Amino acid sequence: MKIDYVGKNRLKQTLLGLAFSSIAFSSYAQQKNFVTINASMSEQELVHIAANIVPSPQQLRWQRLELTGFLHFGINTFTGREWGEGKDDPKLFNPTELDARQWVKACKDAGIKQVIITAKHHDGFCLWPTKTTEYSLKNSPWKDGKGDVVKEVADACRELGVGFGVYVSPWDRNHASYGTEAYNDVMIAQLTELLTQYGQVDEVWFDGANGEGPNGKKQVYDFERWYAQIRKLQPQAVIAVSGPDVRWVGTETGHGREEEWSVVPVGKKKKTDDGSQTKVDTPPTGDMRGSVLGSRSQLKDGDALKWYPAETDVSIRPGWFYHESEDEKVKTPEYLKEIYFHSVGRNGVLLLNIPPDKRGLITDYDVAALKGWKVKLDEIFKVNLLKNAKATGAVKKIKNLLDGNDATDVVFSMKKNGNSVEMNLKEEKTFNVLLLQENISKGQRVEKFVFEYWENGQWKKATEGTTIGFKRLLEFPTVTASKVRLRILSARLQPALAEIGLYFEKK
Repeated sequence: MKIDYVGKNRLKQTLLGLAFSSIAFSSYAQQKNFVTINASMSEQELVHIAANIVPSPQQLRWQRLELTGFLHFGINTFTGREWGEGKDDPKLFNPTELDARQWVKACKDAGIKQVIITAKHHDGFCLWPTKTTEYSLKNSPWKDGKGDVVKEVADACRELGVGFGVYVSPWDRNHASYGTEAYNDVMIAQLTELLTQYGQVDEVWFDGANGEGPNGKKQVYDFERWYAQIRKLQPQAVIAVSGPDVRWVGTETGHGREEEWSVVPVGKKKKTDDGSQTKVDTPPTGDMRGSVLGSRSQLKDGDALKWYPAETDVSIRPGWFYHESEDEKVKTPEYLKEIYFHSVGRNGVLLLNIPPDKRGLITDYDVAALKGWKVKLDEIFKVNLLKNAKATGAVKKIKNLLDGNDATDVVFSMKKNGNSVEMNLKEEKTFNVLLLQENISKGQRVEKFVFEYWENGQWKKATEGTTIGFKRLLEFPTVTASKVRLRILSARLQPALAEIGLYFEKK
């Protein structure tokens, strides 16, 4: 999955056909997930609308997962490629010890709550016995052609209580119909098989890769039709990242933006390179990798405002499929911690790829890194130093900020002296990590905040930030103090703060 190529095509395909799709959005209208706007609206009106847009139930469930896993496995695992050309012999697919339960358990033990299997990658090789092509594991020697990797992963997820999702590549470098309208029917058939034979599917994942097929043609994807079929067969599933529910953050590094808005403008008419008008249903910047999406000045640059949160994907290895040469290049627990802070801690959901090897197992290298990562995070967040703090200032009762429930909150008035909460720790404590959460079922509203500590008779800044959203994590130089204060400096509407945490990470 080369970043440049996939990124370019995801940017072209994300939101394609969505902005005015009754199929994609009509069911969300009553939930204020999507609101049309017009050029006559003032900035104040747009800000008010944006502050009241909330996630759909599917999006809220997805956001609360925080950690999801990708399982890149297929013919590429056995050829050493990242992108196959669709010409490899299915007989190459022959794992000797495949254990999907081991995959899912390794993910679950690391805190991952949902996994996505690459049911079909760009090469077109299918990991289930589909009726749509002969290029699948039914023509491999594995289990005498009677195996079904998708089923084994789905069964393991159900047994272990982990969410289950499927990645189905729109690009198919093997299927003869690719590049014709008939291929859209093939995709409908493949989605129908995947969404009716394996129980509940919690996420369907598309990218925007769109290269040539065997006939040298590129495909015009009928995404809207595919979305309708998914909504019909698995209405609880989120559709990402070329889809109406979840967008790609714009990079495969695992690091999201420091200012990340879940409400973004969509559907703006853009000009093509030759100056003609065309509908390009992407965020108004034209590039989801921009420094900020959904700022006050950008809200006007669309035909609608939509709750469209960011997924941040990265592989635990340099590549997305397993390569033995990368066994010593697995990301360290320390770096995985940094990724967590810069993805989940920046109002995103982390999608971490952990690829099984040729045996059909997650290697000891990857398992050890995952275990070390989990230990590190557990150690950091073991004790909230604010647990017994006494509040003073505008917010006196902070019970809802310390109950571990993102659906309970404290509303800040933002009037004079109503934008802060002071917390007396009762004794000096040492800390260097701040956690904040908004109750996003009421919207995302905070634009700027500062966190301070009391020293020598005055308030001093420990750290500051812009957006909070579902979760914000900030690291800062170690401080020892007995009194701290959070001040919300700017917000789109009265912020509903759900959680606050103060922690110490031993360096």
